[in-house]
Amino acid sequence: MDWDDAKFFLAVAREGQMLGAAKRLGTSQARLSRRVSALEEAVGARLLERTTRGSELTEDGRIIFEAAERMEAEMLESLARLQGRRGEVRGTIRIGAPDGFGAAFLAPRLHRLTHIYPDLRVELVPMPHAFSLSRREADIAVMVGRPDRGRLRVQRLADYTLRCYASAGYLARCGTPATPADLEGHDLVGYVEDMIPTSELAYAGEILPGWRSRIEVSTAVGQLAAVRSGAGIGIVHDFMAAGSDLVPVLPGHIVTRTYWMAWHENLRVAQRVRIAAEFIEAQVREARTLFRP
Repeated sequence: MDWDDAKFFLAVAREGQMLGAAKRLGTSQARLSRRVSALEEAVGARLLERTTRGSELTEDGRIIFEAAERMEAEMLESLARLQGRRGEVRGTIRIGAPDGFGAAFLAPRLHRLTHIYPDLRVELVPMPHAFSLSRREADIAVMVGRPDRGRLRVQRLADYTLRCYASAGYLARCGTPATPADLEGHDLVGYVEDMIPTSELAYAGEILPGWRSRIEVSTAVGQLAAVRSGAGIGIVHDFMAAGSDLVPVLPGHIVTRTYWMAWHENLRVAQRVRIAAEFIEAQVREARTLFRP
């Protein structure tokens, strides 16, 4: 497998369309199509089905996609280790992120980055209601919903899902709701209503219009702790609930949101920013089944 052709194929598979992949790679759709066709010819199989909605992986395409991702991961790790040993990546990188993503997902993985780059110092800060990449309040920001202001480089990280959860103890004590309307008879856990930082997080009404929380907590991590304690039923990120003792409630009622990553375009050539952004993307990609189980 030609690695150059594989890179083009990976971009199309991840973007789901030729145009988006071409923009991301800074090349033409014609050249991109030629490289993917060359890979298909080399492996002797059709890897993508081109439709009016975009490009979808075939069964053979999924096999090659997984192989190409392994090649990419090994190459990036090898390059990272070489650069790290030469001390080429140094300084401080500040990452701003929502508390759920930052504290529950990214924080336990940051040691992987500093292990490869011992001269890199990482700061992880909670994402406030308002922030400014141009004023360097963060070098990289992970956010819910695509930003539409500023001179930013923006990358889609992952869709993620949330649903209602409760502790086994709470359900044994108060019963299990069968429909969203049944939630009205239960203790509910949610955000502090007038402190929700973005409309993207006002998702409780998608499960139950008029949702009223008995316990309001201004952070996702705090809501998780309250629900695990048996305080009531709350809407929890699936990746945060994974591996816990929480029980899904109304499992067919799911909320979907998207994480985006952004950094100021003036930093696009800063090596530490590029390395950190690639690291975050790789960690999310590796754990993609957690975000949408």
